[in-house]
Amino acid sequence: MNLSSYRLLLPALLLLATPAFAAEQADLIIHHATVVDIEHERTVPGQSVVVRGDDIVAVGDDQAIARAWTAPHRIQAKGRYLIPGLWDMHVHFGGGPDLIEENKALLPLYIAHGITSIRDASGDLPGQVLQWRAQIRGGSLAGPQLFTSGAKIEGLKPVWKGTIEVGSQADLDAAFVRLKRDQVDFVKITDSALTPDLFLAAVRGARANGLRASGHIPMALTVQQAVDAGISSIEHLDYAYKAGVKDEAAIAADFAAGRIDRAQANQRLDAGFDRATAMAAYRGFAAKGVYVTPTLNGGRILDFLDQDDHAHDPYLAYIGPKLQATYAWRVERAAKASPAQIQARHDGYHRVAAVLPLLQQAGVTIMAGTDAGFLNSFNYPGIGLHDELDLFVKEGLTPAQALSAATRAGPAWFGTLDRYGGIAAGKAADLVLLQRNPLEDIHATRSIDTVVLRGQVYDRKALDALLEQTRAKVGAWQAARD
Repeated sequence: MNLSSYRLLLPALLLLATPAFAAEQADLIIHHATVVDIEHERTVPGQSVVVRGDDIVAVGDDQAIARAWTAPHRIQAKGRYLIPGLWDMHVHFGGGPDLIEENKALLPLYIAHGITSIRDASGDLPGQVLQWRAQIRGGSLAGPQLFTSGAKIEGLKPVWKGTIEVGSQADLDAAFVRLKRDQVDFVKITDSALTPDLFLAAVRGARANGLRASGHIPMALTVQQAVDAGISSIEHLDYAYKAGVKDEAAIAADFAAGRIDRAQANQRLDAGFDRATAMAAYRGFAAKGVYVTPTLNGGRILDFLDQDDHAHDPYLAYIGPKLQATYAWRVERAAKASPAQIQARHDGYHRVAAVLPLLQQAGVTIMAGTDAGFLNSFNYPGIGLHDELDLFVKEGLTPAQALSAATRAGPAWFGTLDRYGGIAAGKAADLVLLQRNPLEDIHATRSIDTVVLRGQVYDRKALDALLEQTRAKVGAWQAARD
């Protein structure tokens, strides 16, 4: 062989002598997805997402990922839209011990609707919910990631069950000992019987114990007093509306002194909203990192029960008969309203809903939460979050802002945006593959093709099976009652 021939063969010889490049091993690769970057309100086509265990380990161009990674399980996204898992930041489980199984049957409904994390804002089954949280984390129970307040803090002889009754500072101190023992994810404080002073002390106590506080603010206090005490999230848009009333402090003082009753206080609040006052208050919320969970869908349903007949809602097939029975008291109360009261409900909904875009303009972080669960008539776990997002857009948010409220706001509130709320290496493998672009039409969040929860894949067939399993349980419970 002459020298020139050897030189021609040398590259081939070296190639044969060099070991082939070994692609890195993963568990799952989602190919050719359009990643929805919610933070920057854009889509990135032609992406592959690599999952190992519970983690996203790589995201990048399809060809680059194909060269570097291999996996036994693959999803061909075919250009469909990939978003982070959805979060419902206000749900409830309850109705008493007889309803434990019916409540437990709601958990798959969240997965089936792309909801990978939920925040339980306390009902009357706190011990059971804490048990479910542990079982979900341990992998023995299928359900979304579950955050819970455990038992809520309330006053003595409260309206709501499942509470820690507090009538003194000593009681409050003992409450925090219990809540820390239970390793709750945050503290829920309600006001049916809790005195204003103890309410503020509870908010301050939560902060002192390293916990976030959420709750219902007593009429005898201003919203600003709760904010100053350190409340972390305001539940229900009504309280944000109240903060925008020019003479809120005078109304609170009159109510506290017994000079007016609750109905009179509400009348003055309804008539006293002032945009400038509201924007100043909301900018203060934003500056102090106070989030707002509007729960618009729950309010809309109750305020328009006179118009909307839910008796034949198809979704009732997924709600146990005893849970459905808890809806009755609100339905019966609404049916007794006079025409004037009905009109006042309608007007009140629109008046409060108009606050939503003002919060957004002021820089307040809005969290998507439904208030779904027992007692709250026809406010359905799972599909209710999609209804909530529809209302957000209808009332003035953009689809991107609504999506952020349901994917990024929850992790931000819990301080885990490094782990959730986006699609990038190091994030949790909680993902939803959609048929359509939710940045163009928020209704697209319903067009679910596949859900990935903690790395486990639920394709459309598996999601439908979850729904059918729940339907079958409800059918059996209904038959047993009949």
